[in-house]
Amino acid sequence: MDNTHLLIQSSDLKEVKSLLNQLLNRPKEDLSQKLYTVKEASLLFKVTELTVRNKIKAGEIKAFKIGDSVRIKHEEIFNSLQEVKSIKYKRKA
Repeated sequence: MDNTHLLIQSSDLKEVKSLLNQLLNRPKEDLSQKLYTVKEASLLFKVTELTVRNKIKAGEIKAFKIGDSVRIKHEEIFNSLQEVKSIKYKRKA
């Protein structure tokens, strides 16, 4: 049996393991500064854009304008989703 073949496989495996570790340990995307458009928010909520605009007008979702466009912070969307879930499953008395 030729052991050089096994050494090549072993070194290749080490390289593959190293690359996998780099991929698994890379930093995740920082969503705290991400801004969403009304259209993106409507896709996340699975509602129409008009519904998102109405929620913004009602003050249920905090948003701000940049020029003519409306932007919503990631944390506002996350908080809104949490509130919807808690209200949806809240037991009626």
